Amino acid sequence: MEDHKHPSLSSSRNSNGDSPRQDGPSRRYAARPVVLVLTVLAGLSWWLLPVSMEREINLLPGLPDPQFAWNQITPSEALEYHDCFGGFQCARLDVPMDWHRSDGQGSRVAIAVTRLPAKVPVTDPRYGGAIVINPGGPGGSGVTQALLDGRNLQTIADASVLPTSDVGDDPKYFDIIGFDPRGVNNTTPGFSCFPNLFSQKNWELQAEADGMLGSSTDSFMRNWQRAIALNIGCSQALSIPSAEGDILGEHLNTPPVARDVLEIIERHGEWREKQAQSQYNNCQGHGLDQSMLTRTKWRRGREKLIYWGRSYGTVIGTTFAALYPDRVERVVLDGVVDAERYYTGVGPEPIVDADNVFDKFTVYCDTIGEDCPFYVGGGPAAIKEAYKDIENGLFNSSLAVQPSTTRGPEVVTWTDLKTVQRIAIYQPLIAFSYLAGTARDLIKGDGSALADFKHGRRAPICPSAECLISGPWSPDCQGTGQNEMYATSAILCGDAEYLQDVDEEAFIQHWRSLNELSSTFGNYWAHTHLNCVGWKMKPKWKMPVPVTGNTSHPILFVNNILDPITPLQSAKTMSAAFPGSILLRQDSEGHCTLAAPSTCIAQSIRKYFQKGKLPEPGTVCDADLKPLLGAPNKMDNKGKTLDEIALDKALLEDALRPRTQFPL
Repeated sequence: MEDHKHPSLSSSRNSNGDSPRQDGPSRRYAARPVVLVLTVLAGLSWWLLPVSMEREINLLPGLPDPQFAWNQITPSEALEYHDCFGGFQCARLDVPMDWHRSDGQGSRVAIAVTRLPAKVPVTDPRYGGAIVINPGGPGGSGVTQALLDGRNLQTIADASVLPTSDVGDDPKYFDIIGFDPRGVNNTTPGFSCFPNLFSQKNWELQAEADGMLGSSTDSFMRNWQRAIALNIGCSQALSIPSAEGDILGEHLNTPPVARDVLEIIERHGEWREKQAQSQYNNCQGHGLDQSMLTRTKWRRGREKLIYWGRSYGTVIGTTFAALYPDRVERVVLDGVVDAERYYTGVGPEPIVDADNVFDKFTVYCDTIGEDCPFYVGGGPAAIKEAYKDIENGLFNSSLAVQPSTTRGPEVVTWTDLKTVQRIAIYQPLIAFSYLAGTARDLIKGDGSALADFKHGRRAPICPSAECLISGPWSPDCQGTGQNEMYATSAILCGDAEYLQDVDEEAFIQHWRSLNELSSTFGNYWAHTHLNCVGWKMKPKWKMPVPVTGNTSHPILFVNNILDPITPLQSAKTMSAAFPGSILLRQDSEGHCTLAAPSTCIAQSIRKYFQKGKLPEPGTVCDADLKPLLGAPNKMDNKGKTLDEIALDKALLEDALRPRTQFPL
């Protein structure tokens, strides 16, 4: 059906990496799409972009596992794995809620852990250990990341030769271990800010209707009052003491999570030794010698971390490295948060490059001309002006959209367009084209694509029979993976206490300063900070600053030259805080280097995991693909080895997976 014409939307108007640069595609990009990527993009359900990772799992073949439930596993102080999710193993690691409580009588937390086994057993000399991963957030599920991305991460980190090849002990093959941090997803105890999912979804639909900060002249007071109501309510839900006297909300910030990571690697060492001893006992005299036991022995109190974290996951990584510098073996941190600024609020805001990323949209669109759906002629400035006209039109008057065969009537708003814009600057490779098409349609008064996007973000929830029996606030009334945005607040507001006690006048000034810094992203980033206003929980374990350390092995920091939320300067700052570390740049835009596939980046990360070898200082990698433009097609399989083909596939799948539900 055609949409009502919206006259106000119509318009007739028509940095700098250092050398050396590693081998990559030509710097001159062809002004044409890459066929392989466009073919994949054509099949994407764009309206599913911002939904929870839990819903993503439901879309994958073989997942979820109907035969497996986390509550079937009894938490244990050792890693006791159970088969789960078709080829994975799951455990619940029992740890203290309060790591500093000395009487041994405190509450416990059961950390959900998922392991993708290495391609070789732990007894094999080529077993490289376990890479612990975190996708960001705060509040991201490492379990879900392992299920969705674990095999691709393993492909990047593992040796380039198959385990069946007879090449000695040199190649290494790794487990991938994902875990859910405290308060997140499958880790217990969980929490909810609502009596049931139905109530939660009603609240979220009302937020959608009210619009984000900046969506209208009176948006501040509505959002301020909603934030106060939600944040005080969530704080109260997290402030109820357990029978042992512990308060969950005091133990959800990052330092306890870093200590949980230390426990995971310690218990992995214990598990490794048990596995080897069991095989030795069963196979004694059949090819396993005593050296195998020596190699796999649990280094009690001395196990070291192999880690790969992105975005907020870099905060976990640098926090761990600062607290336990002698326990670092390999740490890769991609999309680097300035951890000291994160904890203290002192230093430049991280959105300094957000507008520059959006400007790339106008440059690329102008470069390919008529092949860009939103090309208007007159250069990038004209495209930007035309886009601003659309934003202003939606700000002044929302757009009515008639029903389609798959959804009812909708009203699309300025907030909806800003949401798409945020997704686009986080993942330009897969979203610039959608943003261009949406803008083209809106200029014509057609909001159907934006309405489809908006409709698909909703996940209707009805109370289950179990919930109706158990009653409000019961575990049966909460859903796994449904509290992600609230876990974000619980973690962020505990880490960044300076965001809690802010009055209206101070917040408005802060909001204005963010908008002066970025018209693209200022409102969204201020809205993220609004989620901590009135938060009442204070952490027991506060992170000491400065966040720095002389690690037992150098850290590899990785960053895009243009990142909307973790700018290159943040990566430079953190690299300087950890002597011997190296910052590897990728000449691309978007959040984290996964926003664009780069064989150069992948090979550098592989060398680091395999040998501990760091790139040369100042190294810049090219991206293999660019948004809208395309690039020399490095995804072409012609003349490539099986490993190169597998690596390309892993990189492309990683780049094309939507992952924009978290601020960091």
